[in-house]
Amino acid sequence: MGVFSKYHRFHGAGEEANVNNVARFGEPDHSLFTTSKVFTLHKHIDITDDRERVLYEANTKFPSLHDKTDITDAEGNHVAHIERKFFTLHQRHFVTMADGTRFEVSTELFHLVKDINNIEGLGWQLRGNIIGLNFELYDRDESIIAVIGQKMFSIHDKYCIDIYRPEYEDKVVAILITLQHMVKDREAAVAASSSSSSSSASASSSGN
Repeated sequence: MGVFSKYHRFHGAGEEANVNNVARFGEPDHSLFTTSKVFTLHKHIDITDDRERVLYEANTKFPSLHDKTDITDAEGNHVAHIERKFFTLHQRHFVTMADGTRFEVSTELFHLVKDINNIEGLGWQLRGNIIGLNFELYDRDESIIAVIGQKMFSIHDKYCIDIYRPEYEDKVVAILITLQHMVKDREAAVAASSSSSSSSASASSSGN
């Protein structure tokens, strides 16, 4: 479906890049794929290539107030550390790369259709569409770096990412993992809000 859908950009390992991505940006240099392991104490995400070889792993400590996550490569070398800022009006995560580069991923507020996440420290921007489960990563010159697509209806929370600037792969992987955490946080917040509203409505009905 990812190959032929104009709006949903996900494609599996071994499949061609989405036709809409190719039409707009050309063929990507390569693609990576993520799969989250479920039912584990620590949140674990594998990042694989087209041949389903694990290139990176992301592990999140649990429980963790700041959602601390470490990314390593296939040889176990440290790639990046991610932490969520607590008590903030909008979502903000701090990323520290192995080479000392630091940047923040923060969500702009008041966008009704598209999500805009600023990569402060790099001058990049991640523009997304929660409904279509698609995101595009641009550099400060508005050149495409990568396109992200999320698979619909998957308990393993699968993403694919078409990379156009391979020299930024480690940073792109860190941003992708951060995005997955931000999406999950938002889903949890929406679920909690819905549950709270339902409880309030039920209490009001009982009072009458």
